[in-house]
Amino acid sequence: MRYALSLPSGGECADPRILAEFARVAEAAGWDAVLLEDYVTYTNDNYHSLPGHPTHDPWIALAAMATQTASIRLGTCVTPLSRWRPWHLARVTASLDHLSGGRLILGVGLGDINDEAFTHFGEETDPRQRAELLDEGLDILTGLWSGEPFSFAGKHYRVEETTFLPPPVQRPRIPIWVGGWVGTRPVLRRAARYDGICAYKVADTSGWSDFTPEDLTTLRSAIKRQRTHDGAFDIVIGGRERAQDWDAERDLIRSLADAGATWWHEWVPAADQQRMRREIERGPLRVSVAPPGSRDADSL
Repeated sequence: MRYALSLPSGGECADPRILAEFARVAEAAGWDAVLLEDYVTYTNDNYHSLPGHPTHDPWIALAAMATQTASIRLGTCVTPLSRWRPWHLARVTASLDHLSGGRLILGVGLGDINDEAFTHFGEETDPRQRAELLDEGLDILTGLWSGEPFSFAGKHYRVEETTFLPPPVQRPRIPIWVGGWVGTRPVLRRAARYDGICAYKVADTSGWSDFTPEDLTTLRSAIKRQRTHDGAFDIVIGGRERAQDWDAERDLIRSLADAGATWWHEWVPAADQQRMRREIERGPLRVSVAPPGSRDADSL
């Protein structure tokens, strides 16, 4: 089990210089990755901009973070690919992979349905159209990352034959994690094509709920049925603040690790700098897991 820390790209501490310092602190505290939200404007749970909450570009922040760290993984959770030109994101991500020495993770998804970054700027708001843009964008992204001559003709995008150089440091590609609700078949289908899933489930109208080991078994089986290639596959679970009962939290993380989860994802919400630093410095809730050979989480 590895441990990712998720930080906001908005709020008083979203300045790239502060986030770069937080990444340095996270690396020293033993976290395995720092992931940033990818928003245009920082929003509340209803996806309305929060007055007095500035937003900074997460990719500029990630570049700053890369220069202040040496080993911790860096990435997004998640980037709504439908509001990008795929070739622009291909260039940004390849450049950042070089700057970081091959430490980038790209999380992708449809984006929050009512996010003002879509509704207020003329972006596509229909989920089906966003899904089509996402799938075509991923095909273009991975094709350009190959460093080989590439062309594409789809419903939404067209690329005349071109060669993007340099390709990313990581081969065969920068890891792609697909984010989304596991009750949605297209999310599972899309994730199975790539390198991991940032999974969440909705229990009822009250919102997200924690996975159980039984949920993980079902999820792994569903992904395995749709995998068409070999290779490691990450299951990223969590995405919320740390519970107050750390012993119970460790028990949950241990049970999910034994069931096949490969990353525990902990969220640190926007707050004052001292509070956020304290929550990063305390480090991850590492647990012992089943011995090697007793499970096969990475390969499903």
